[in-house]
Amino acid sequence: MKTIHAVLILFMLSACGKSDKNQEKQNTESTDTNQALYEQVMDVHDEVMPKVEQLYSLKKELQEKLKTKDLPDDVKKQIDLAIHGLDSADRAMMNWMHHFNPLPDSANREAAREYLEDEMEKIKNVRELTYSTIQKAKEELGKK
Repeated sequence: MKTIHAVLILFMLSACGKSDKNQEKQNTESTDTNQALYEQVMDVHDEVMPKVEQLYSLKKELQEKLKTKDLPDDVKKQIDLAIHGLDSADRAMMNWMHHFNPLPDSANREAAREYLEDEMEKIKNVRELTYSTIQKAKEELGKK
């Protein structure tokens, strides 16, 4: 009888050890996936962030162009829209950076993944807005 109890105890302990190892493996995989996703989000940020200086530079050029005498009203309106777009792209990047706050490693990994996926969409939208407003500003300045 003692032998049966000992075997059962050993069996249960080995099963627990496997469960812990499986859980640890899942946690590591989830952490690795979240880390990779975090890095992808930051790659998009790092691609777009240097464009903020270009936004500012194009805005200044457009403001100078607005000072041109005898500029038709429709051209002024288009320039104003381009300036507004540049400002919007700049604000979008600043707002995204201000609100970006990834969950710590100790947090729920599923919630962390969902947060990062949501942030990836947001930063992609910032990228799209930035590139489109830069293109529009260049068109208004006669650049390509």
